[in-house]
Amino acid sequence: MKLFSEKKRKLFLLTLTALFFISNIAFSQDDQRWQINSDGTISWQINNAIPHDDHIEMSSKKVSCVLRYGVAADGSFHATRSLIWPMLRTVPNNTHASFTRQFAQDAFDLVTVNYKPITEEKTVSITLNGTLLIKSKTNALELTRQFFPSTALAGYNEIYTIKNTSEKNSIVEIPKSNTIYTSDPTKGTEGSYKVQVQLFNDGTFNLKPNESVTFSVFYSGVKTSESVPTVNAEEEKNKRIDLIREIWSKLILETPDQVLNTEFAFAKIRAAESIFETKNGPMHGPGGESYYAAIWANDQAEYVGPFFPYLGYEYGNQASLNAYLQFAKFINKDYKPIPSSIVAEGTDIWAGAGDRGDGAMIAYGAARYALSRGNVDEAKQLWPLIEWCLEYCHRKINAEGVVASDSDELEGRLPAGKANLNTSSLYYDALNSAIYLGKVLGKNESLLKIYKTEAEKLKTAIENYFGAKVEGFETYKYYKENDVLRAWICTPLTMGIYDRKDGTIDALFSPRLWTKDGLASIAGDKIFWDRSTLYALRGVLAAGETDKALDFLHYYSNRRLLGDHVPYPVEAYPEGDQRHLSAESGLYCRIFTEGLFGIHPTGLRSFDFTPRLPKNWSIMKLKGIHAFECDFDITVERAGKNLRLKITDGKKLAINKVIKDGTTINIKL
Repeated sequence: MKLFSEKKRKLFLLTLTALFFISNIAFSQDDQRWQINSDGTISWQINNAIPHDDHIEMSSKKVSCVLRYGVAADGSFHATRSLIWPMLRTVPNNTHASFTRQFAQDAFDLVTVNYKPITEEKTVSITLNGTLLIKSKTNALELTRQFFPSTALAGYNEIYTIKNTSEKNSIVEIPKSNTIYTSDPTKGTEGSYKVQVQLFNDGTFNLKPNESVTFSVFYSGVKTSESVPTVNAEEEKNKRIDLIREIWSKLILETPDQVLNTEFAFAKIRAAESIFETKNGPMHGPGGESYYAAIWANDQAEYVGPFFPYLGYEYGNQASLNAYLQFAKFINKDYKPIPSSIVAEGTDIWAGAGDRGDGAMIAYGAARYALSRGNVDEAKQLWPLIEWCLEYCHRKINAEGVVASDSDELEGRLPAGKANLNTSSLYYDALNSAIYLGKVLGKNESLLKIYKTEAEKLKTAIENYFGAKVEGFETYKYYKENDVLRAWICTPLTMGIYDRKDGTIDALFSPRLWTKDGLASIAGDKIFWDRSTLYALRGVLAAGETDKALDFLHYYSNRRLLGDHVPYPVEAYPEGDQRHLSAESGLYCRIFTEGLFGIHPTGLRSFDFTPRLPKNWSIMKLKGIHAFECDFDITVERAGKNLRLKITDGKKLAINKVIKDGTTINIKL
């Protein structure tokens, strides 16, 4: 009778999940606002589904812009640009002290055509291609706007084009405009800052039918002692487009699913662009109008740092190494906690949530980065940090054998107890990665044996301390007193712990946790943080539940790429209103490098490889991989019941091998 009840329960849960997922798929199709173009960009062709508003962040070395844009019920376009200059510091010089200003002025409002303002504008389309490109029209005009930050200057650009589509000449008057705002000197760490909004190519133009005129607006932010940078908007646009092309030309995902390929391409942009040129070197920053010129143990060390070696974006590798070395400055003989965040261009710290498990985050990220980067000199630089963080975690082991911490990466927003599943899981993986790294660096064998013993004991302790039946699922408690399903039960899967694989995956994809926006952070609540969904999708793929993961991955990707808030993974809701924080995009890409393609570094030139080719795919490729100081492509294709693996280095076929589906092999480059 007990066995029959258990079977009935599983069947009921399976049916519920299937029905829930079918309804989600329908929602996804009905809610698809954007479409993929043949060149890999995405566009929204404006129809009757208005009004609608959205927001996107675009960043560069010296400025970031959060654009809030939309189309009104009458078809007109509107935008507010929030401009952030991370290296112009304000008082008090804390985490959020980046000089910020908002502007709602649309430059077409300044223009007259035949001595009248432009009216009755109807937006035709909006395209995202690393810039925001808006096309609209009136009865006699075609209007184009293109918005983007400069790649290296402390400024943001808008290019406007007016085309005469009437049969008569049109007189276009573009005013001379050069507005300067000077900030309160008591509010800046270096006195006043100056924002200049300058219009280029003013004048009166007599446009014949089908003729056009283009003008631009440049928003710059500088110290009053500095001169405003000289700018050519077309050159700045070309530099921005060249940067996007560079990012898109590396680490290319090719699968039969165009949604996955395209979302992967866009996620690379957001992950790579948000790096700021601070006085203490390049610093990858989350963004979101709050987090700039600063680094975090989770976002930078744990999430995005291990991704950059695969992308081969050198500025990203520099930022990752710099982040780890910044944290290394806080190594101390008393084993006091490393700060959660280093802020204000590396001149101050934030540790407001106590020990969040930061040592485990940093050890995990630094070890994974060092192995994947493949650079022995960098690995040697990072080893003292990794070793210190591992010892710190070891000293935090409680009586039950798991790692104690004050909170977790959510910093007390949700309960985490005195020891949480995330911290111990990260420490477990960090120990294993340190063993691989220590071997190639020739570290003491006795130390590596200690790490191995510690990892084995920790895996057992994780099962004993966190393993539990929660809401009917054989999965994990997130902390000792926890009795409600939590999204972070996925973490062991990403760290290679599969003891409770089946129950955990069932719980993750059950209606208790899976929502239209991915995983709820806590069952029954509206709060979600994309980071846990991204970890879960990677972990489920790594655990071998390929086709189940693929359905949810496609749904999630379709919603983020083509739904109502596009085109990147987001931070959270309701907090931040789904800001496009940058490290989450790195986590999205790692779903594929570490989950679908199953790359797990085991040395500076080697990795375990467990490809997960979905049943209805015949082939998948990951091209232009730059990890392990190599440049190579991976192709996985079906060969009967088996898989054929091809690895090419340039034009040379380095590996051509048939393996059983689900097999792990070690690749030496």
